[in-house]
Amino acid sequence: MKTKTQKIILIAAASALSACANMNLFKDSAAPPSSSINTPPALTDEPPITETPTVLSAAQIKSLMTGKSWAWNGPKNSGVTLYASDGTSLVQVNGKGTTSGKWIAKDGQLCESFSPAAFLPQGVPMACQTFSGTAGNYKVGQATFKVAS
Repeated sequence: MKTKTQKIILIAAASALSACANMNLFKDSAAPPSSSINTPPALTDEPPITETPTVLSAAQIKSLMTGKSWAWNGPKNSGVTLYASDGTSLVQVNGKGTTSGKWIAKDGQLCESFSPAAFLPQGVPMACQTFSGTAGNYKVGQATFKVAS
């Protein structure tokens, strides 16, 4: 008898809750139109705006780099490099020391070599990396570059 009574109470409670769910208990606020519920945003024919770095010419890179010190931050090291107009550079690697190097610009690339130093016993032969960016924010390979002085 006890389980039959419990079933009747559950059915009555479910019926009452169902009736309450259909009532507008907050008459001051209108319910949103059913068409606006779960409506996806409108699709447009325009592609999404994505900001891609600008690839620079050799002349632009040379003009940009020459005579300035650049603070850089790469995946393994960070530091500051001064790029001289004669194609030489002075490189300070944070926490490791300094070395000299050579550099040239190619369309869309910065090419650099580094002389041997205590932290770089073999030096690094000339290698070119993609150079891109705009408005003081540049990327050389995986490193970011900003003017230090």
